[in-house]
Amino acid sequence: MSSHTSKIIIGVSGLFVLFLVVVSVVSIYREGALFIPGLAPTPYKKGAPITLDVNKVTSIHGAIPYSYHSLPVCKPDKLVQESENLGAVITGNRLEESKIKLAFLIKKECEVLCGVDYTEARKKQMQELLQQEYQVQWQLDGLPAAVKVKGKDAWKTGFPLGTKENMLNNHIVISVHYNKHRAPSSEKKSDDEYNVVLFGIEPHSVKYTDVTHAQAECAAAETRDGLSVNKLKTNETVVFTYSVDWVEDFRTEWTNRWHNYRSSGDSQIHWFAIVNSLMVIFVLTGMIAVILAKTLRNDFLKIADDDEQLTNETGWKTLSTNVFRAPRLPILLSVLVGSGFQVLLMAVVTLIFSVLGFLSPANQGSLMTAVLVLYVWMGMAAGYASARLYQAFGGENTTKNTLMTALLFPGTIFAIASILNIPLAVRGSSGAFPFTTSLAIFALWVCISVPLCYLGSRFARSQDPMHFPGTVQLIPRDIPEQPWYLNPVLCVLMAGLLPFGAVFIELFFILTSIWMNQFYFLFGFLFLVFLIMIVTCAEISVVICYFQLSNMDYQWWWRAYLSSGSSAFYMYLYGIHYYFTALSITDGVAKLLYFGYMLILCLGFFVMTGTIGFLACLIFVRRIYKAIHQD
Repeated sequence: MSSHTSKIIIGVSGLFVLFLVVVSVVSIYREGALFIPGLAPTPYKKGAPITLDVNKVTSIHGAIPYSYHSLPVCKPDKLVQESENLGAVITGNRLEESKIKLAFLIKKECEVLCGVDYTEARKKQMQELLQQEYQVQWQLDGLPAAVKVKGKDAWKTGFPLGTKENMLNNHIVISVHYNKHRAPSSEKKSDDEYNVVLFGIEPHSVKYTDVTHAQAECAAAETRDGLSVNKLKTNETVVFTYSVDWVEDFRTEWTNRWHNYRSSGDSQIHWFAIVNSLMVIFVLTGMIAVILAKTLRNDFLKIADDDEQLTNETGWKTLSTNVFRAPRLPILLSVLVGSGFQVLLMAVVTLIFSVLGFLSPANQGSLMTAVLVLYVWMGMAAGYASARLYQAFGGENTTKNTLMTALLFPGTIFAIASILNIPLAVRGSSGAFPFTTSLAIFALWVCISVPLCYLGSRFARSQDPMHFPGTVQLIPRDIPEQPWYLNPVLCVLMAGLLPFGAVFIELFFILTSIWMNQFYFLFGFLFLVFLIMIVTCAEISVVICYFQLSNMDYQWWWRAYLSSGSSAFYMYLYGIHYYFTALSITDGVAKLLYFGYMLILCLGFFVMTGTIGFLACLIFVRRIYKAIHQD
């Protein structure tokens, strides 16, 4: 590739990144995606049927989701399951039509849903769920059910199944907020069409005498005693009732209806994280500027003035015949770089689609589906990067390299997920992958990702090998004793702090969305933090690499990878901190699930950040030693 072509590609890429940054900032000020392609408001007329779907119940104490209809509650005569994508199934979402029937703008008061006989087994099941403070997840017109946060103009998704004192919420007041439908200019306008902008729930616990008297007793629900599951007799009937209210909402537009689920004050915290990370980048950039503009420039001038001086020099310049010596375990390093490159490209493309609005909470499971599909299709990039590097190391067992790239990292993730799926299936959790889902994931991996990895590897081998400046001498030179601050373990652990510091605040919100069943849709912030993380990983790895080479240690390959990759170690430590401070998981299986899924998340973060640091160091080292040989 010519220098002119390379400059054009770099310029176009820079403009595209700048465009995405601008889009991210605009998205932040709009508090969400700029638009949601393919989604349009559903207009409803008065009396039109509207489906209420039930989903799952979740808890911060249990972390094991269950299907709502697996509980002793009212169920329709025939369970109708909504069509779900792969991501929705993986995240444990099981949408099914509710027994509750709604008609738009038709108000209902104290409708009796059904009566359920509570056997000892059902009573015990409900008591366990109430003790762990499970939350119910319903959905209406694509919006999750939510309860009003006391003292705040915000809503929290889900509503309590009951209280920890085993008081069951068996009367639900449904509050549907709506406003006038604004049809596009191409459509015929109608004054009697409306859109849903909020789905509110107010749960109550009411002790009814029996089904026949429930409607009359519901009217005086505020003066009646609550329903204690502990006081239920064997096979006693529990009556479930509901009311429906319709509220015209003039403040909330359909395009902004997800803003109701945003916690107030979040934006200030996100901006603090970004400013904090930018300060770290400025410091690192300053250090690199000194290295490149002053130290390296002076070194090059000395070499240009006196070629013989190089033999008497100390420092990085004397390593020109050793610095590109193949590292220990070259095939493993190549495989990890290929896997990290695959994860990195998947993350970049996913974030681009998220910032542009293609992946939003309105499309349930779309984000997880995109992650899986993109990761599979990036198998070609993994095979190419791994084979290209392995070839440069002089590796000859290319078949083994390709197989390890295709199987090692994804196989580890698949094995961990499969092991974690066993206790979920035994518990009957909705979070357990059905056999067909596991088979589909395995087929995507083996039938698509592995062949693409092979194609990428074959394409890399068809090209000329990557050449390093100079030659490598046969006998490796001795490495002098290193100062204490360049101890490999200490150096790697210190370097990993900075990339982690760039993301740890945003990590809190991501973990909250995962484990507390909250929605995360401020992808503009996430994209900016991701860019900052990439720059931080690259810069800290280059600084550590330069210090190492300056002390005449030419074994830089693995340290370049581990310097930024060690940030995953701090991520896991933060996961432990989050477990003890934000969650109250008491169930042993739930603990296993939490730390198992955190391990999967951190492994992906490890290979991605390690690859970023490694590639930055590879470019840096090739440039400075190429300049030596040119001079």
